[in-house]
Amino acid sequence: MSIGQLDATFAALADPTRRAILARLRAGEASVSELAEPFAMSQPAISKHLKVLERAGLISRGRDAQRRPCRLRAGPLKQAQDWLENYRRYWEESFQRLDVLLAELKAEDGQR
Repeated sequence: MSIGQLDATFAALADPTRRAILARLRAGEASVSELAEPFAMSQPAISKHLKVLERAGLISRGRDAQRRPCRLRAGPLKQAQDWLENYRRYWEESFQRLDVLLAELKAEDGQR
């Protein structure tokens, strides 16, 4: 994954409206009007969010007669998750070392 793609993914995910749109698309494709329903914003505002998600590669838009359904594209999310996995392992190892240290301190305290 290129740094530009990773940056675009995280920038798209930074907005709660865009995260909610992605969550909705997990259930299946939806039109712009269907995606706009739960939000107190105009369809043009939702369209701007969709453009950000599309540029980040997180959604694709099809054409079905007059309807332009949006679909989730999870590939960039997997790539971001893979990148984050390195840091999860780092923190897991750090917490394991802390557990060992705390157990040693507790044992020392019990010997006094």
